Amino acid sequence: MVNRIIKEDILSHLFKGKAIILMGPRQTGKTTLIRNICQERSESFLWLNGDDMSVRELLQNISIARLATILGNNRIIVIDEAQRIENIGLAIKMMVDNYPGIQVIASGSSSFEIAEKINEPLTGRKWEYRLFPFSHKELVNEHGWVSENQQLETRLIYGSYPDVINHPGEEANVLNLLTDSFLYKDLFAYEKIKKPGILVNLLKALALQLGNELSYNELAQIIGIDKETVDRYIDALEKSFVVFRLNSFSRNVRNELRRSRKIYFYDNGIRNTILSNYNSLNLRQDTGALWENYFISERMKFLNYNKIYGNSYFWRTTQQQEIDYIEERSGKLEAYELKWNMKKKASVPATFMNAYPNSVFSLVTPGNYNSFLGA
Repeated sequence: MVNRIIKEDILSHLFKGKAIILMGPRQTGKTTLIRNICQERSESFLWLNGDDMSVRELLQNISIARLATILGNNRIIVIDEAQRIENIGLAIKMMVDNYPGIQVIASGSSSFEIAEKINEPLTGRKWEYRLFPFSHKELVNEHGWVSENQQLETRLIYGSYPDVINHPGEEANVLNLLTDSFLYKDLFAYEKIKKPGILVNLLKALALQLGNELSYNELAQIIGIDKETVDRYIDALEKSFVVFRLNSFSRNVRNELRRSRKIYFYDNGIRNTILSNYNSLNLRQDTGALWENYFISERMKFLNYNKIYGNSYFWRTTQQQEIDYIEERSGKLEAYELKWNMKKKASVPATFMNAYPNSVFSLVTPGNYNSFLGA
């Protein structure tokens, strides 16, 4: 089993009087990680699966007296797919407040559902973690630096979902099954997704526009819907860990783009599956976009797992001066230019450096990307 970076941090917070909430896309290994943690501990544990109707009926609108019967003498209580259970936040709150000797661990694959159900009841009563597809550092730790770097093209095309990594040679089949089972079915079940065909077309449009500035008005016209529907569907895609957005950075320069945005996918493999394109890099026209998506998504994992807090942006002016990726922390800017072709030179735009003279600029290529991902 590939060792997950957040495992030791979760272990260090067990039995500290708060629930552990683990969120992330389906099929990224949340259940495997929790089982591994339970198996390493000596305490007895109770496993409750929110996909089971009987479990949902058992835990919704529960009383303290009935809760005592359910918990028994178990010290660790696992609630898998917690977002499926009505009022689960209140149930977990009752466990934390009334049974200080137990540890509740809850997982959820849809942040729009689990956040609504646990945030208010569990204010100050939870440690929250996110688990993503395997990170570059996790795979380097497992396979070694040389071996993993030799797989870079494979990662750009097929991504890093655990089932994809564990079934070499079957990546396309695995990705198609993953996409059909969790991406479309989960989203189609979401109450705000009224027209599945529109969602499919929107996903394809986002995949084709990878790394480009997006206009919701233009997307609406292409797909044949209104802007508000585009906004609502993209919000659902973000909250179900399919895509995330970068907004444009703007502070000092008059002609900086101020309200522009880009959309990236959490995993390259899912993006390529939406387009049914698994061609090798030498046959593609979108290699630069794949490299950009890969690095930014990996950097997002790195920042999250290392608890490095800040904001992420891209930068562009109306004169087409641009920087691919920017991080802002404590008022300091770190700018990154991403180049797949290591022979191409890059320099920071003078307009940017004049406006933000204390910024740090880095060129990221396949030759040096490891140092930016903690590997």
